[in-house]
Amino acid sequence: MTEDEQRQDNVAFVDGQNLYMSTTMADKPWHIDLARLRVYLKRKYKVEKAYYFLGFTQEDRRELYDEIQEAGFILQFREHSSVMLGKKKGNVDTDIVFAVMKALYRNEVFGGVVLVSGDGDYKMLVDFLIEENKFGKILFPNQKRAFSLYKRIALRYKADLSAELVRRKIEKEKGSLGS
Repeated sequence: MTEDEQRQDNVAFVDGQNLYMSTTMADKPWHIDLARLRVYLKRKYKVEKAYYFLGFTQEDRRELYDEIQEAGFILQFREHSSVMLGKKKGNVDTDIVFAVMKALYRNEVFGGVVLVSGDGDYKMLVDFLIEENKFGKILFPNQKRAFSLYKRIALRYKADLSAELVRRKIEKEKGSLGS
């Protein structure tokens, strides 16, 4: 177990759209059980708080929002103009970067950041957090679809959620709702 995994107060930031798209559009599509993912983050990476970022609210997605919160995530929505809803994707990258930087600026006490995404827009943030000794791990929902420059970071800073052993721990069981 690495030093980052031993810290007791890590904070996770989940790019919900990247997580969903990377798993459901994989060569062998699969669905994450959010409650099992939250337990995995707590046990494996000592994540005390886990923020789940989504693009925007839609009334017909209320069950999903309830599921995310019941699993133990703190739900964060991207703010959009009502005129733009439905015309743009729910890009939460800057929201996550801002939330991390705000926590650092305010000197909030936490061990390290655990980021769930394979999106390359986080590469500069990851590099900075590693330099500042505030980075725990980037968890790729699908390492095959992860941004290629992440290959340059040390193995101790990255993991693949779609790896067979991990997937078995966090995959939604067949026959359950949503699978």
